[in-house]
Amino acid sequence: MRRTASLATLALAAALTVHAAAPAPAGDGAVDRLVTALLGDTPMIDDLRQLTDEIGGRPTGSAANERAVEWALERFRDAGLAEPFTLPAHWLEERAHARVTGDGVEVAPRVAAMTFSAPTPPGGLDAPLVDAGRGGDADFARLGAAARGAVALVETDPLVDLAGLFASYVEGVRIEERAFAAGVAALAFVGARDRGVLYRHNASRGPATDRPLFVVEREEGLRLLRLLRAGEALSIHLEIEVESTPGFESVNVIGEIPGSAEPEEFVVLGAHLDSFDLGTGALDNGANVAMLIDLARQMRRLELRPRRTIRFALWNAEEIGLHGSWGYTRAHAAELDRHVMAASFDIGTGRITGFFTGGRPEVAAATARALAPVAGLGPFTQVDAPIVGTDNFDFMMQGIGNLVANQESASYGPNYHAETDTFDKVDQRQLRLNAAIAAAVAWGFANMEVDWGRQGRAEIEALIESTDLERQMRSFSVWESWERGERGRSPDRR
Repeated sequence: MRRTASLATLALAAALTVHAAAPAPAGDGAVDRLVTALLGDTPMIDDLRQLTDEIGGRPTGSAANERAVEWALERFRDAGLAEPFTLPAHWLEERAHARVTGDGVEVAPRVAAMTFSAPTPPGGLDAPLVDAGRGGDADFARLGAAARGAVALVETDPLVDLAGLFASYVEGVRIEERAFAAGVAALAFVGARDRGVLYRHNASRGPATDRPLFVVEREEGLRLLRLLRAGEALSIHLEIEVESTPGFESVNVIGEIPGSAEPEEFVVLGAHLDSFDLGTGALDNGANVAMLIDLARQMRRLELRPRRTIRFALWNAEEIGLHGSWGYTRAHAAELDRHVMAASFDIGTGRITGFFTGGRPEVAAATARALAPVAGLGPFTQVDAPIVGTDNFDFMMQGIGNLVANQESASYGPNYHAETDTFDKVDQRQLRLNAAIAAAVAWGFANMEVDWGRQGRAEIEALIESTDLERQMRSFSVWESWERGERGRSPDRR
């Protein structure tokens, strides 16, 4: 990031304290006061509008992401710190263009490269376009030698909900493996959104991806499949230009409310500041960024001091490998034994129905206790299972109690990573109600007695063996770094 040095200087000059006035006691009325404030007339929605409409999409490594960091530091004001971390590479699409031709056919569909797609050679890639069906083993067996050196086009189902989204992640990894094994020159997916809406996900191999991957707008992609299935021979000219820098430095923005009795113990609430550049990242995840900023703001305004320190973390590089929260666990390794809980809010503005509690029954019970003051916003059901895909992950693999807000899909799924993820899709009323729920969880964990500690490596390995955690980790390309001991609780710390 070009302005990292100046941001760090600004941040180190900021005092990590709340206003100097005497703190209010952490009495029974604290949650009620905080909830009332968050449901009132606060700058939350205007913050979100500025972040999305004025700054826009915020991929890590972009100028917009830099502006978002400065914007977030300004909102935290005297309680904000920019913490740098290094990631293997950032990736930005500069240009993506395709033209398909056949006997009397010429189609120029809109396309979007998958994050970490390899660029095409100078002048572009020219290859046959082939029908890869649903991308299954039988489909590539049918293609046989015709797949080698071709661009394989894979049909998809329309995305309508979160279940379909997670299923597409799992199957997408397998399709890439089959396609690359078959020797394709490039892999294309028919878009899973109607009406020409483009989106992008990550190539499963991340920066190691060695060939182009891209999405074709749905209607034109289906048209091309119909032509191929009618016996038409088609060729494609593809041009993908990208910007990618290895060893890239980015920053998280961390604000905190110091604890009044046990300031050396920590509760972390996080949402990711970065987004994709298609759309403006309102649901994923600007809404929850604005929510956490407002929660910190209202706690400061009401001069509420919890027993433990609450850290508000706006993570960067979440979308390209969960690198910001991973960087935090490395930078704060000496403090991790004193982290009581880390929560992630990352599923748009659908109603919070409870929390994923990471396969930790004691954390599930504590979450139910924390939610008691806002029971009227329920019902709440905890799902006591580990989940991968957002910034709880590295805390979970470090043995720290972790939560992910479980939310109704609402408009999140169809707009996920897409051009349509914009401010107008936000449920403003529900966002405020979710802020009240987040406040209760934050305050509850920051003040309650705890009956759990940090898990060791053996306990984490037992969780992997007893759940589908390994499958999830492989789907998000984080299994290998765990196996190598680069990520998570060290193998020598049982």
